[in-house]
Amino acid sequence: MTTKPTARKFRIKRASPGLSAENANPSERPLAKDEEVAEQKAAEKDAAPKKDDATATGNVAVELDAIRREGLTGRQLRMARRVAHKNGLAPTSDFDAVRLLRKRGIDPFQRSNMLELVVPQNQNDPLQDGKTGAEGETAKGSDRGRVQLPQTLPMGRETLPSTDLNPADLRNRQISEIQRDITARRRRKMGMLLVRLAFFVFLPTVLAGWYFYAVATPMYSTKSEFLILQADNQGGSGIGGLLSGTQFATSQDSIAVQSYLQSKDAMLRLDADVGFKSHFSQQDIDPIQRLATDPSNEQAYKTYKKNIKVGYDPTEGVLRMEVIAADPQVSAAFSQALINYAEDRVNALSQQKRGDQMAEAQASFEKSDKERRAAQEALVNLQIQGATLDPEAVIAGLRAQINQVELQLLEKELQLAALLDNARPNQSRVDGARGDVRRLNDQLADLNARMTDASQGENSLAQLSVRIQMAQADLATRDMLLQSALQQMEQTRMEANRQVRYLTTSVEPVPSEEPSYPRKFENTIVAFLIFAGIYLMISLTASILREQVTS
Repeated sequence: MTTKPTARKFRIKRASPGLSAENANPSERPLAKDEEVAEQKAAEKDAAPKKDDATATGNVAVELDAIRREGLTGRQLRMARRVAHKNGLAPTSDFDAVRLLRKRGIDPFQRSNMLELVVPQNQNDPLQDGKTGAEGETAKGSDRGRVQLPQTLPMGRETLPSTDLNPADLRNRQISEIQRDITARRRRKMGMLLVRLAFFVFLPTVLAGWYFYAVATPMYSTKSEFLILQADNQGGSGIGGLLSGTQFATSQDSIAVQSYLQSKDAMLRLDADVGFKSHFSQQDIDPIQRLATDPSNEQAYKTYKKNIKVGYDPTEGVLRMEVIAADPQVSAAFSQALINYAEDRVNALSQQKRGDQMAEAQASFEKSDKERRAAQEALVNLQIQGATLDPEAVIAGLRAQINQVELQLLEKELQLAALLDNARPNQSRVDGARGDVRRLNDQLADLNARMTDASQGENSLAQLSVRIQMAQADLATRDMLLQSALQQMEQTRMEANRQVRYLTTSVEPVPSEEPSYPRKFENTIVAFLIFAGIYLMISLTASILREQVTS
């Protein structure tokens, strides 16, 4: 779509100085004043109503019939009516609007901006300055009746564009001014943002990078790894046998050693043995990492925690230690000393566990041994008190003698009865048999008396035998308890031997040849991210508070 020029009249070609106005091209030379008046009168005559109404009505009907035969659409006809109203015409129909517009010299179907359909007359047109009264009215009528084309003006007469703007140009100018204002504000805000970023983010980052690259003292790192293992299981069974020798059986000891190496106790011991405080108090170290001349234990412990790092991997059971110092040899010496401290701590923990396990077993064994000795002494005293070692054997012997004497007595009595059954027994044999029976009876009475003495009274052999049996049973019980205590002590000793922990170093500390810290580039990037994050949080908080206040 083409845009019409905003100026109503302008000069596109100057007249040649060598040619006069009379010799110029009639289509290009300016019209004389008489010719202009004549043309205006002719136009007025054409525009005036015809005297012959019948002839004019016939011509209008013919024109309207020709327009109908053109096959115009409804949209075109509605557009023609709107354009006619814009130009101040009063058509009777849509076809009449087309006729009147064409008669006026206006194309009703031209695609143009609706704001440009009616162009306001320029009140400051220099060509109209000299026309007043009837001439001006005549010129206006003539302009409405014909198409205005650019004309060649004579030399010496300049026509400038009007300073009045149409609404479209005024709106475009205002939009351009708003856009320039928005662009300026955006540039100003972007400049302020860059200034704030430079002050709060870039400048601190540059300072941090300058410290890491130019000021920070290079630190050397010594890494080592060691494990805490359990002694080989000899005869272990059950869950203890399954878990022994694995990381699940030594994890508590590993955690205890890790805590000890990171404690203040280890720091004090390292300072006493190797001189931890004096090393980090040297003047060669930069002020940020250097300790004071006579630092306190708390200050030294802060530096100790930053430079001594001990990690424990529960999946592998490995303790990884990293020692940082300003000198590689000192760093290796610190690492070796800490490994020795860890080994001593492991041995102390193992000894303590063994002592705790063996103490109860040893006490139980000693108690059982004392009680067995007491039972054995009571049995010996009872045996000494009865003047015999085995009262039951004595009683059994008496019973056997009594039985034997009774058998002999029964035999002699039968023999005597057999001799007395004879009519004329041998007196000497009868007397001999009677003497044997008498002697056996005396022996049997003596044995019965002895048996009676052994079975009755407080000091009888029977009473003594019962007490000795009870003492023997007590001694047998004490023997069993002593044997159980001895077995338990041996088993506890075996378990204690299996609970022994020992430290083995898988990676020995080796002095480093190149410094490991500070990591200049990584630390600078981290500082930039930290400052940027702080600035972002502060700016977001400030914007939220500003929005809350303004709302």
